Amino acid sequence: MKKIGFLSFGHWANHPSYKARTASDTLLQSIDLAVAAEEIGVDGAYFRVHHFAAQLASPFPLLSAIGAKTSKIEIGTGVIDMRYENPLYMIEDAGAADIISGGRLQLGISRGSPEQVIDGWRYFGYEPAEGETDAEMGRNKALLFLDKLKGEGFAQPNPYPMFPNPPGLLRLEPHAEGLRERIWWGAASNATAVWAAENGMNLQSSTLKFDESGKPFHVQQAEQIRLYKEAWKKAGHTREPRVSVSRSIFALVNDQDKFYFGQENSRTDKRGYIEADKRAIFGRSYAAEPDQLIKELANDEALQEADTILLTIPNTLGVEYNVHVLDSILKHVAPGLGWK
Repeated sequence: MKKIGFLSFGHWANHPSYKARTASDTLLQSIDLAVAAEEIGVDGAYFRVHHFAAQLASPFPLLSAIGAKTSKIEIGTGVIDMRYENPLYMIEDAGAADIISGGRLQLGISRGSPEQVIDGWRYFGYEPAEGETDAEMGRNKALLFLDKLKGEGFAQPNPYPMFPNPPGLLRLEPHAEGLRERIWWGAASNATAVWAAENGMNLQSSTLKFDESGKPFHVQQAEQIRLYKEAWKKAGHTREPRVSVSRSIFALVNDQDKFYFGQENSRTDKRGYIEADKRAIFGRSYAAEPDQLIKELANDEALQEADTILLTIPNTLGVEYNVHVLDSILKHVAPGLGWK
């Protein structure tokens, strides 16, 4: 049994074939899609976060709106770049979104992905400390975020406050009970997956990772997940961790599917570089008739290791078509793999 969610990149553009041509289209359609996905039995609605781009950026208003309009579906991110964040203010935003949703927030955070601008976090007012890299800054912010999410008091109260204070040090409010255990780290390397396990975060592994062995993508990703699980066990955490992997999977069940994805040319792994000097491997896409999809996906080692699958969706094609994409997987593919 696996949880199946969708992952939206939240694009928009003034293109004649797009259903999402403005930011308003993308935001409102994202809410509608999450509501419809819940109705057909999808387990999670996740959204990418990108700055300086015609894509979804600030996630908490959207997650709160979805939380208010749904009742069961998990809502989350994949991922928030911590280099851009004020961890303490983020705790307040996340706490509010989690409470509005009734404790359904699954928050993916990370050091971030290749950016639209050079050192974009500098425009947000953040600079690494002396001797610290931007990646280290992101991880250190994540650790501060995790620590203060526990809900323990740390701030000295004003002796002359506007309103009476409870006794002792003050914590950030609103406090979302249990959210600390629903934080995920997006790991591009084996080392950061191990680091995530050591620090008690769930693991998100996407459709790319650093190419650390030359093996096929799904094999490298499965090895990363196993290293994560070993590190989790070694760290002595008492709860079971969760692991998600992202995949582009399209079941070709009608002529429209074949038109959009029947000529899919990404059916093999791709290798390249991110940020000029980091060799990466990009996982293949899957597009075939259901029976063929089941055969191909059964050989994906990382899918076997994960408990949650995030299906990347073409959000610009609109809510109706994306509900069809998700429903096709639930009805025609997931049962044949034992996912549902």
